[in-house]
Amino acid sequence: MKAMILAAGKGTRVQPLTYELPKPMIPILGKPVMEYLVEHLVKYGITEIMVNVSYLHQKIEDYFGEGQRFGAQIGYSFEGYMTDDGEVMPKPIGSAGGLKKIQEFGGFFDETTLVICGDALIDLDIKSALFEHRQKGALVSIITKEVAPEKTVDYGMVVTDEEGRVLSFQEKPKPEEALSNLASTGIYIFEPEVLELIPSGEEFDIGSQLFPLLVEKGVPFFAQKRFFNWIDIGNVKDYWAVSQSVMLGEMAHMTMPGTQIAEGLWVGLNTSIDWEGTTIEGPVYLGSGSTIEAGSTIIGPTWIGHGSQICSGSKVERSILFAYTRVSPHSSMSELVVCTEYCVSREGKMRHVSDCVQDSWRDARDRRGQTRPAASSATPDTPVRKLEDAA
Repeated sequence: MKAMILAAGKGTRVQPLTYELPKPMIPILGKPVMEYLVEHLVKYGITEIMVNVSYLHQKIEDYFGEGQRFGAQIGYSFEGYMTDDGEVMPKPIGSAGGLKKIQEFGGFFDETTLVICGDALIDLDIKSALFEHRQKGALVSIITKEVAPEKTVDYGMVVTDEEGRVLSFQEKPKPEEALSNLASTGIYIFEPEVLELIPSGEEFDIGSQLFPLLVEKGVPFFAQKRFFNWIDIGNVKDYWAVSQSVMLGEMAHMTMPGTQIAEGLWVGLNTSIDWEGTTIEGPVYLGSGSTIEAGSTIIGPTWIGHGSQICSGSKVERSILFAYTRVSPHSSMSELVVCTEYCVSREGKMRHVSDCVQDSWRDARDRRGQTRPAASSATPDTPVRKLEDAA
């Protein structure tokens, strides 16, 4: 069995995280989402993996290389072009179009292939899914998961007959209009001959174009109802919730990195914590080279990226701070994702640093005008400036 990871999208719904990162490279517990997928595939003996890339493609290619350190062979198919001025321009050709391009180039899909989106965390039993696929004589299988009625508005829903044969699809229907409670997870099993139905040289999508075509032609196309962990990072609200969940240990195969030095506190290498007047309630991860100054308060689940600085008298609770974030003295951050010049609340409201109280946070590498406060500068009576109050 081979695998294809879909990684060409721009990830606009996850901005600002994807301003500088392609969506599959968004970190969870310090590792790109796609790395968990590669590890899961290799666990099931799937070591030949193609990845279609486009937006910020070099970030993916430079990180994963040809896959040796993951025990896999990884290849890439770039979707885009170069202008007359030498500028590389991404231009995705659709999820099915990406499959067709790879097949026409080198015939990679010569056996059963697992196709999976590169932006979700899963623990699918691939062996069991493959067994059902072959038992039913399917040419295409779509992995589905039951969702609560009120959640149908968030997913593409799959309508089947009693045997699981796919009859139709509904895109994010209202609960009262939903004909099914089976959500598509973006995980598919393909037999090679199905790719012959994808037109050549066109932008073509799996969900909205190829699948309706399969139903129309009566191809053996089945849905599998699976019980497994599937965490989709659809937007920044999802990212915040997923990060909270994994830091609480709710995904069994995902554990905090670093060294545990106290109850609920894990640290990377060469960190500095001034414990005078400081309170840390886990789970908290402190990345390598980071500084926690005296009088700070950190409430978990909180992730603090490497090279960050939590200044005296500041408070950070239930937040995710990307690398090199400096939280200014006596500032407060609550339930935020902070990524370079932007922060996003758990409700999805995004702000630029210029919209907030001056110096609530900044790049920790920018040392202009910074002085390290004395250990006694923060007292219980020191007023705390809240980021939520920013104009």
